[in-house]
Amino acid sequence: MATLILVRHGRSTANTAGVLAGWTPGVFLDERGAAQAAALPGRLADVPVAAVVSSPLERCLQTMQPLLDARAGLELQSDERIGECHYGDWSGRKLAELADEPLMEVVQRHPSAAAFPGGESMRAMQARAVDAVREWNARIDAAHGEDAAYVMCSHGDIIKSLVADALGMHLDLFQRIHVEPCSVTAIRYTRTRPFLLRLGDTGDFGSLAPRGNGGGNDGGGTAVVGGGAGAP
Repeated sequence: MATLILVRHGRSTANTAGVLAGWTPGVFLDERGAAQAAALPGRLADVPVAAVVSSPLERCLQTMQPLLDARAGLELQSDERIGECHYGDWSGRKLAELADEPLMEVVQRHPSAAAFPGGESMRAMQARAVDAVREWNARIDAAHGEDAAYVMCSHGDIIKSLVADALGMHLDLFQRIHVEPCSVTAIRYTRTRPFLLRLGDTGDFGSLAPRGNGGGNDGGGTAVVGGGAGAP
């Protein structure tokens, strides 16, 4: 079956502001995010891309535009099922203030039980994204053959949940996965099982350097909801 190349959108203005954007309109790439998107065609230059699918949110559409400009004949196809988690009443709020919400501990430790007020559950988020990928795999296979590769641009929590599904991990473990802005994650699907080929690859190892804050995703073992801003 098809090889799925998952791209998290480039760094956004919400990432740098420490805001949980969700589906808030008008969230665009910042200067660094635009540079990350501009570099993406070169990073994927050796990969024949059969199709490009994207979340309908602006930061993902912006991230894909340089790739579309570089590949004549490729058209972007939008799919709401790979759009960001619907964070409901949490959307647009600062992550720092959300850290004190009782629900945050559930999001961190037992995400399969987490449902955002006025939004959706994390189980529903994963289910719709997995359904989208399975359907797109079948469409790409039918149109381009089982050796085809296609790009899907989405969001941190969506990509993490897809990786968890591919690895046979329970959703309660997905916070152990981290993908930086404009990172590439590749999954090759076969009839019997998926294979994780790349995870959160940016080509830049600067983010691995110790930050002097105790380690962990944010320095204290807490996963950044929505994915974070990446390396400083």
